[in-house]
Amino acid sequence: MPPKPYSPSCDRNRDPILSVLREHFVDRREVLEIGSGTGQHAVHFAAAMPWLRWQCSDHPDYLPGIREWLDEAALPNTPQPFALQAMPQPVPGFSPQPPGRYDAVFSANTLHIMGWPEVEACFAGLATVLADDAVLVVYGPFNRDGAFSSDSNREFDGWLKARDPRSGIRDLEAVNALAEAIGLRPVADIAMPANNRTLVWRRSARP
Repeated sequence: MPPKPYSPSCDRNRDPILSVLREHFVDRREVLEIGSGTGQHAVHFAAAMPWLRWQCSDHPDYLPGIREWLDEAALPNTPQPFALQAMPQPVPGFSPQPPGRYDAVFSANTLHIMGWPEVEACFAGLATVLADDAVLVVYGPFNRDGAFSSDSNREFDGWLKARDPRSGIRDLEAVNALAEAIGLRPVADIAMPANNRTLVWRRSARP
């Protein structure tokens, strides 16, 4: 049997991310992770925050690897992952539509992999799955005012575009505009190792 999928960067960034999640997910209960990748983050965070029910999701191709990590960890708060993609057409949003609503959503290193229409579709989908007072946490590299934050991020952006011209490091202001359009307000912008950031938004409860 081949080894489980493994990402060295997940091991490097998991504890800095966890320190942010412990603060902003302390009063949360139901978390949807978008783009769970290997599943490494899920088992680490779910073990460290047992009060959360951590729901993984990703493209169908990644689900077997995620299941390997979840099954090996055998945690009581990690249900089986489900397929989820941000689809611009025919109506921007998630496909298939996730069941229920969540008071927290987490995503790491996804927005620069998607094309911009998929990023827009992701936020359109979030509008339908976030609870009224939900918290959204997104980790990854971001530009500010159209400028790269480091030479390494500029090189990374070039590598991304050479692989897929539709991908690339996103401008923080453009992403924040999408978040605000679905009722999210920014509450934190935290510098992370390796020129990454963790962005936190909270949705205002409806009257």
